[in-house]
Amino acid sequence: MPSHLDDLLNGIARLERDVETELDRARSQWRYRLDAGRVRFEREVRLAHRRLKQSVLRFLRESSIPNLLSAPVIYGMIVPIVILDVSFGVYQAICFRVYGIARVRRSDYIIMDRHHLAYLNAIEKLNCEYCGYANGVFAYVREIAARTEQYWCPIRHARRIPAPHSRYRNFVDFCDAEGYHRELIPLRKQLPHERNDGRSV
Repeated sequence: MPSHLDDLLNGIARLERDVETELDRARSQWRYRLDAGRVRFEREVRLAHRRLKQSVLRFLRESSIPNLLSAPVIYGMIVPIVILDVSFGVYQAICFRVYGIARVRRSDYIIMDRHHLAYLNAIEKLNCEYCGYANGVFAYVREIAARTEQYWCPIRHARRIPAPHSRYRNFVDFCDAEGYHRELIPLRKQLPHERNDGRSV
């Protein structure tokens, strides 16, 4: 029987869908569309973006010294991020086949489209694409870890956790021993039938 907590978590899921609807409205407001995965701007928008573009020299001149000095540290993180990306790709390729879990499609999480923005200079585009890659890898890895947790230990924590993954709402309560034994196999049986957005078919 659903608890009040389940109702609240379902309410959060509805709000997340509402946010997506509002983002769709914003796309219309800013006069661009997605056409076969490519971003298409209206001509006037492209021209306006080009007029607002800051030169690389001006960008560097106006950057703070601490920002410039910290750049190698930020970009040095590419090595562990790539290792994380490759490691989890290998992990799910092996283990998810063994467990019968649908694999997470990497391209659904790693979105790199900010280079289409004509108001960004080369450095800003590089920065934005780097952030898109890094945060995409973290989201991709999080979904792989969430599916693994659903398979092995779909139990909510006793303590509050900030920003739980989307599967957490379906886990059993911390002290619900009967619920755990009752729900473990059904929760596992959902995993081979995942849609690309992480929900069951």
